[in-house]
Amino acid sequence: MVETVLSIRGLSYEVPGRSLFVSLDLEVAVGESVAVMGPSGSGKSTLLSCALGLVQPSGGAVEVGGVDMAGLRGAALARHRAEHIGMIFQFGELLPELSPTDNVALAALLAGMGRKDAYGRAEELLAQLGVPLAESSEELSGGERQRAAVARAVINSPTLLLGDEPTGALDEAAREKVADTLFDMPRRYGCGLLLVTHDPAVARRADRVMVLTGGVLAPAPEGQATGR
Repeated sequence: MVETVLSIRGLSYEVPGRSLFVSLDLEVAVGESVAVMGPSGSGKSTLLSCALGLVQPSGGAVEVGGVDMAGLRGAALARHRAEHIGMIFQFGELLPELSPTDNVALAALLAGMGRKDAYGRAEELLAQLGVPLAESSEELSGGERQRAAVARAVINSPTLLLGDEPTGALDEAAREKVADTLFDMPRRYGCGLLLVTHDPAVARRADRVMVLTGGVLAPAPEGQATGR
């Protein structure tokens, strides 16, 4: 039986003047990658916010690791998020004054890992992902910063990885390297990957491509899924 790491059932959410989601369903399994495309304003980032428990839907259920995110509050929500979800943003969101190692280790320290283990694991991940040693994250290239952000996202062995346009600010060469790294994560770490993107070249690497439009999430037409 395939384990489901993200289960969204009957999701509804309204913004002034319209329904952003209309009974939306989505499941992501262990080892699976799913890309979501759609026009600007269609709700792609809001979908990730629902998975993070940052947005409370008006209807339906969002479960991560078998737990309903809507039923968690405060410290319990923060703890479940830290233990089960890794997030990668478009611009990495690293603290520029800290080294890449400090940035990655910090996520583990905040989740309760001991200092020695946190720094050892951070150094191991950065080496695996080809991120050079540096005194501050500002010294890294855009692609190196994003790979450091991936390391930060997986250091706590999450159940689910989320990516919000994680290659959107990169040039083509860096985009390819970061995409290689991202789509290797489900196989390497036994997690699920859900990312939103406008880039069909990135989306077609996923096991499944979905399109969000008019409040409904549906499989992408073959041409759109493959970037043709």
